[in-house]
Amino acid sequence: MDVSLIIPTYNEKDNIHPLVERIHRAMGSLGIAYEIWFVDDSTDDTVAVLRDLERADPAVHVFHREHERGLASAVVRGFERAKGRFLVVMDADLQHPPELLPAIYERLSSGIDVVIPSRFVEGGSDGGLGPMRKLISWTARIIGQLALHRLRKISDCTSGFFGLRRDVIEGVELNPIGWKILIEVLVKGHYRSVHEIAYEFLARDFGESKMSLKEQWNYFRHLVRLVSQSPKDRRFFLFCLIGLSGVVVNETVLTILWYGLHLRDTVASVVASCVAMLNNYIWNDRVTWRSESSGRGWGRKLPVFVGISLVGVAMTTLVMRFCERFGVPVPIGQALGIVVSTVWSYWMNSRVTWRNIERESRQEGIVVTRESVQEALVRAKTGV
Repeated sequence: MDVSLIIPTYNEKDNIHPLVERIHRAMGSLGIAYEIWFVDDSTDDTVAVLRDLERADPAVHVFHREHERGLASAVVRGFERAKGRFLVVMDADLQHPPELLPAIYERLSSGIDVVIPSRFVEGGSDGGLGPMRKLISWTARIIGQLALHRLRKISDCTSGFFGLRRDVIEGVELNPIGWKILIEVLVKGHYRSVHEIAYEFLARDFGESKMSLKEQWNYFRHLVRLVSQSPKDRRFFLFCLIGLSGVVVNETVLTILWYGLHLRDTVASVVASCVAMLNNYIWNDRVTWRSESSGRGWGRKLPVFVGISLVGVAMTTLVMRFCERFGVPVPIGQALGIVVSTVWSYWMNSRVTWRNIERESRQEGIVVTRESVQEALVRAKTGV
């Protein structure tokens, strides 16, 4: 089997026949073996429509679920049943054009690992979404790209339309929450190349959108889980938490020295800051950048860490003073300075203080290429 199409469905009875007809027209020109797997969670007559079609069309297969729900988990069940060398996921609502399937197949057969039709490559469009859905979609993409480093080069990481080679997910445990299975694949999968093809996301003709507040909440839960499972992605968050613990240590030591031991305020402040920096260094060495060498190399790493921390303190003050000139209240300017210095300190420590750990964990370079919708259609027709 060359290609397996995996289509999750939930109450899409009016879209099934038009979708399958368009798939057959698109795939028929390729002269390859393909199958269509509908993984159905419907509560209306969709399953009856699918069963009738399955009996009449040997390419169509149906797996109806009674006790499980969710778009992403439906795709995983489709992966488990599919027999194709290449796997293509798309929605049943006709917002994903089947006419791009030959282009996706051509890119996969040429050796590309993951192919993603994108609304945000030149020539693409998300015109099928209303203003509020566009805002939600944009926010979800930005948050995902900020949280997970493997998403940062992908223009449409929340797409539900994509193709991949089977070995991308071979041996990978996929356990997504909610509706964004592509993010799970991009974070956990084994791949070196991603190709994005521009496409126009169409308005749906029948049925209703499945987007809800519950699905949005599941998306955030999904991101948190993926960050927690990725050492590289969780380091920044650990660095921030340890920084907050340093503030608590600083204030505690200052209080003891000033009020308890009656040291001069300047001396108490300096000692408290030094203890807090040592606290931060130890936790970052043992937790954030944990390795077999943790606890060693203090003579080199600790002075560098302290130097970077001191520069960070100076940056915080400079940002606060700069903001103050423009009438920004000091507390707000200080907060902005802390954000800037935290990002800078993390970046510097990852590349200088613990550079060996970062080098060991750095992923192999993933190549991302893109093409416009015009180029995709021309290549699909010519087979070039």
